[in-house]
Amino acid sequence: MKKVYGSAAEALDGLLFDGMFIASGGFGLCGLPELLLQAIKDAGTKDLTFASNNAGVDDFGIGILLQTKQVKKMISSYVGENAEFMRQYLSGELELEFNPQGTLAERLRSGGCGIPGFFTKTGVGTVIADGKEHKDFPTGPNGEDETYILETGLFADLAVVKAWKADATGNLVFRKTARNFNPPAAMSGKICVVEVEEIVPTGSLDPDHIHLPGIYVHRIIQGDHEKRIEQRTVRSA
Repeated sequence: MKKVYGSAAEALDGLLFDGMFIASGGFGLCGLPELLLQAIKDAGTKDLTFASNNAGVDDFGIGILLQTKQVKKMISSYVGENAEFMRQYLSGELELEFNPQGTLAERLRSGGCGIPGFFTKTGVGTVIADGKEHKDFPTGPNGEDETYILETGLFADLAVVKAWKADATGNLVFRKTARNFNPPAAMSGKICVVEVEEIVPTGSLDPDHIHLPGIYVHRIIQGDHEKRIEQRTVRSA
């Protein structure tokens, strides 16, 4: 099965459609699948729902799709430094489903594991719990009941993620904090497309160093990445 493609547009060919649900890796501007997001913008696919920790900034990451009004809904935990994200939400142009970060990560992972739902204490007693099933379990220190809410797994039509290295079979290695939401996002997609900095010969990756096995990965591209820094802090000269 061919997994390596020549460009982001080629790797996404035949996968995009209006109204689809996409899971995207990244945290802030770290580990963003920037080439694939640009290709989605160029394709003009619209009415998209994205599950992603945040939406980059105004002119980078998912922010470029917000600028062109291609995104209908965000499932996120953080609005971040994106003024357009905030403006569209407050004006009612963009739907937003807020999730605590750990809950969002687990919803993505659960989708990848075929788990339709799970109970968590996170969000109980807040607006996060509104409209969700509540159930008591005897998990207190002395066996007393504690209340949990039901969260659903996320099953995306497509996952777009960024990794450091891949081999031709799709085994992935992420670099440091750029791993962030990328593995659970990759797992949640029915189809997963990955952009990497380097494709290495199959068999050259130490099995103990592989963060995500190739069974989750369907298409791979290699490219050059900007690696923009969100907040640059330096000492005075």
